[in-house]
Amino acid sequence: MRALFIGGTGTISTAVSKLAIENGWELYLLNRGNRPERVPDGARVIQCDISQEKEAAKLLEDMTFDVVADFIAFVPEQIERDIRLFAGKTAQFIFISSASAYQKPLSHYRITESTPLANPYWEYSRNKIACEERLMHEYRNTGFPITIVRPSHTYDERSVPLAVHGRKGSWQVIHRIMQGKPVIIHGDGSSLWTLTHSSDFAKAFVGIMGNPAAIGEAVHITSDESLSWDAIYDAIGRALGVTVKKVHVASDFLAACNPDLRGSLLGDKAHSVVFDNSKIKRLVPGFTATMRFDQGVRLSIDYLLSHPELQVEDVEFDRFCDKVIAAQSEAFKIFQS
Repeated sequence: MRALFIGGTGTISTAVSKLAIENGWELYLLNRGNRPERVPDGARVIQCDISQEKEAAKLLEDMTFDVVADFIAFVPEQIERDIRLFAGKTAQFIFISSASAYQKPLSHYRITESTPLANPYWEYSRNKIACEERLMHEYRNTGFPITIVRPSHTYDERSVPLAVHGRKGSWQVIHRIMQGKPVIIHGDGSSLWTLTHSSDFAKAFVGIMGNPAAIGEAVHITSDESLSWDAIYDAIGRALGVTVKKVHVASDFLAACNPDLRGSLLGDKAHSVVFDNSKIKRLVPGFTATMRFDQGVRLSIDYLLSHPELQVEDVEFDRFCDKVIAAQSEAFKIFQS
């Protein structure tokens, strides 16, 4: 069985690439070759920028695949390109969408694949919805063999999942925790969130590769573990051996102070999510997520602390945290006086 991954070396796809190789897939990765250290042994790299469609078409012209998966398509124009490139060349096309596409705010706390898709807060999610709609149209009208996968918050050893962080990643929050400085958690910290380790995601994803029952279907892949954001930060603190000083700040206020947070908070993390994974378990019998967050985050913390190149200082975000916390503290003082 032959597969082509567009991307294949990211947070989600690296684990999928590795497991596909282990399961005997003949795997090709089409990417720009910027992360050779993440290419698993046995995978063959086709070095190309997929946005250069003519070049990609020439490199792929004599090849056919059992599966093509695009991990880096975000807007409908990229889906149009993929349809042109792979119609008639693959038995299954897997599009990686996003669970953030589900209705916000939710009308019911438990999310299934039939939960409506609507997100007025985040353009990223609306674009993913548009991509899904274009693919479903192509499937219904021409039989283009699509499968849509909706990951939720998925992490690996290179990333510490957080509620609020800056543009430069998670290190500044971790550094604040280690220094004993307060960190911001949106809301009151009690909303539920689902975090999935990439190794668990990979088990389900490889299970739908080449699976005829998955053609024409949309399915999310997540852990069954739902934790409050306070519990998530407490687990991070335990992994660091310190107590996290948590400051709860309203999501609306955070988004008003920093518009970059509007999508990821109001369109995603501010809402409690509990996923019903019955569908993926029907498609992939025996699948279950086995990496608890307290286990996975220890791997992430150990990796971060042992790789100084990932410890990128974010002065702007640090100042933002101090400013927001100080503003809220001053507001408390006004009402206490």
